[in-house]
Amino acid sequence: MLQQYQHILVPVDGSYEAELAFKKAVAVAKRNGPNASVHMVHVVDTRAFQNISSFDTTMVEQVTDTAQKTLDKYVAEAKADGLDNVDYSIEYGAPKTIIARDVPKDMGTDLIMIGATGLNAVERLLIGSVTEYVTRMAVCDVLVVRTDLENKPAPKPKKK
Repeated sequence: MLQQYQHILVPVDGSYEAELAFKKAVAVAKRNGPNASVHMVHVVDTRAFQNISSFDTTMVEQVTDTAQKTLDKYVAEAKADGLDNVDYSIEYGAPKTIIARDVPKDMGTDLIMIGATGLNAVERLLIGSVTEYVTRMAVCDVLVVRTDLENKPAPKPKKK
């Protein structure tokens, strides 16, 4: 039996890996029929701001504005590609639990499509990977995207 995913969640953080996951999620939703939807989530990790002594809410606002512009661009791309059921939310807190549990429960998510981690082995050991946590703790199926739309290993974009 072929699984028909109807409510796909894609965490978006501005990385190349997240963009690949978004593009594949749009393709999956389009294949799964007119009722399939993609919900993107960007999580502003508020813990990152706790150690800044001169904490200013404008910093969070700037991060939120940047995320909103990226997400608006992705919504426009999805709609131009023929997917009308696409939206997003911006959440605040710990990305791991928000992506693995909170948003999927609230949205009725049946598939999380998440980009492969960009962390190296030492970083994963010290701080842990959001992707790794989501694959272990999610309340629904998880697909880790490592390839482009042709299922070929995706080359990293060249740094400018």
